[in-house]
Amino acid sequence: MSNAAKSRLSDAPAAKAVERDRNIDETMRSVSDELEEQIVLGVLHPRERLVEDDLCERFNLKRHVARQVLAEVERRGLVERRKNIGAVVKSYTPREVTELYALRELLEADAARRIVFPVSGDALDALEAIQAEHDEAAEAGDLRRVFRANMAFHHAFFALSESQVLTEAIREYERRTHAIRSVSIVFPQYLEKARAEHHQMIEALRTGDRESLIKLCREHLVPSRDAYLEAHHRRSVGYAAQKSPAE
Repeated sequence: MSNAAKSRLSDAPAAKAVERDRNIDETMRSVSDELEEQIVLGVLHPRERLVEDDLCERFNLKRHVARQVLAEVERRGLVERRKNIGAVVKSYTPREVTELYALRELLEADAARRIVFPVSGDALDALEAIQAEHDEAAEAGDLRRVFRANMAFHHAFFALSESQVLTEAIREYERRTHAIRSVSIVFPQYLEKARAEHHQMIEALRTGDRESLIKLCREHLVPSRDAYLEAHHRRSVGYAAQKSPAE
């Protein structure tokens, strides 16, 4: 056997291992993305358990891959580990919600300040194309497409700040509020408001109206924050009423 043939044979196991690892990584990301969608769409609720056995059955996963999935969604800030319980969808106190959104407001307003005017026609065309997809998904009632198009719009918009560190921080804290946003995304009035604000953002970019752009970035955050806080208050009142002794 030639040296070249021997080399090919010795390289084969390594190549198979690389391919196997690549497939595992792709599966892990795909399932993590699916769970992320289910959290933001309210299919999975705050404090709901994520169990390895259930993930293995639902997604046909090996146990070690299910563990990697749980680690990934925890890294994304979507899940937390609780003693004697395991992995649960992240839930937030009113104070945590307020603080998270205050930080998002600071980051996103700063990004809007950094955008250099005039914005290129190509960048505006790209945002309009993404928003057209968002509009179409909303009109079709396809909340999965709405979610993905909304994320794409925000990523393209904040990338105009030309600050990679800032845009990555914005993306990180946007992701951490997915469970909070699940309260509002299913209501048409919130979706219509978000669509209108996206179009207003594009127009502010087109006209170079920085003041309006910063204001829109701040106002865009309010509905999901307030909807979660209101729902939390209603649950607290209902729980207190159940606990109080009957008169």
